[in-house]
Amino acid sequence: MTDTNSRLFTPVLIVGCLILMTGFAIRASFGVFQIPIAEEFSWLRSEFSLAIAIQNLAWGVGQPIFGAFAEKFGEKKAIILGALVYALGLVLSSFAVTPAEHQFYEILVGFGVAGTGFGVILAVVGRAASDENRSMTLGIATAAGSMGQIIGPPVADYLLKSMNWSSVFLIFAVAIIAILVLLPFMRGEDSPASKAELEESLSQILMKAFYDPSYSMIFLGFFSCGFQLGFVTAHFPAFVTEVCANIAPDSIMRSIGVTSTSALGALAIAVIGAANVIGTITAGALGKNFSKKYLLSLIYVGRTLASIAFIMMPMTPTSVLVFSVVMGSLWLATVPLTSGLVAHIYGLKYMGTLYGIVFFSHQLGSFLGVWLGGTLYDQFGSYDIVWWIGIGVGAFSAIIHLPVREQSLAERQAI
Repeated sequence: MTDTNSRLFTPVLIVGCLILMTGFAIRASFGVFQIPIAEEFSWLRSEFSLAIAIQNLAWGVGQPIFGAFAEKFGEKKAIILGALVYALGLVLSSFAVTPAEHQFYEILVGFGVAGTGFGVILAVVGRAASDENRSMTLGIATAAGSMGQIIGPPVADYLLKSMNWSSVFLIFAVAIIAILVLLPFMRGEDSPASKAELEESLSQILMKAFYDPSYSMIFLGFFSCGFQLGFVTAHFPAFVTEVCANIAPDSIMRSIGVTSTSALGALAIAVIGAANVIGTITAGALGKNFSKKYLLSLIYVGRTLASIAFIMMPMTPTSVLVFSVVMGSLWLATVPLTSGLVAHIYGLKYMGTLYGIVFFSHQLGSFLGVWLGGTLYDQFGSYDIVWWIGIGVGAFSAIIHLPVREQSLAERQAI
């Protein structure tokens, strides 16, 4: 192992973090556009919700595709392609005037997120890290996405006060293209693959994973993470804006200078991102020494209990921020553990593709969380049913991870 490879903070990790932060700053801000776009065109809430849902589904479909592309042609080419598609989707969306146009262009945005997101970036930083640092490295890279979540919604809310939403989309398109100047600095040495990994083809490792019940359990378990994150990211700002509209600002709001419920909604997403920086790094550190499957089960239990408490208690600005802190600490903590579990069991060589397939389950859940949020809101005038669905699937994920076998395939074959 080289000295460069054994360091925690390498050029690959630093650049990967900056790319994730930029891409996720844009993606996490889409919920802030729910009300402005719906009000401008007099659309139902479900129309733009479906666009965001399609974006999440396209992200999931694109993730294994970009993972395989990166493994065949190189991560830098995959990131360049992803950034260009991302920017194109944002530019075209800025000129969209019908729900169908928005929904179609969000396919491009979703594929762009896939090319600049976790599947490609976590695979390259994971391969560039030493065995000792890998779990922590994945946690830090995931936390960088949360840093984008801290930045994106408040910036979008600030820009919307001085310009229309379409201009903000164009600014975001420029931002995602600008990250390409970082790519020359993304250099480093990969951790050496085992002899067995080098000899295996993609089709062989895919067959082994698909016939392994543990892979299916990881796949199914990641669904609820996407459902909860998709619903909260897309609908929480609007939920907070409306539910807290008739509640007088409390001492917490006044002390932090928040004067409107729309600003509180954007702040809530940012607080989730801030808490998640700590949560993901902590999860990465714990994943080095403790069972990843048990940590994942505990995270899903925590999310379930937090959601039950939040919707059962009286709604106040303070309860919104407390929930944001608790949920944020558990938000993307699943990502370094899930990706680390995939890498540990099935190896590093095809981690991008294997994790990308698992991530499709996450994005399928995200699609349903966003879409059901808008559809059921239009039908019943509230988000209550979607909250309870999220609680149910969270409990399912807490259980489904328990039977996962954490032994690597090589260790199992040696027995």
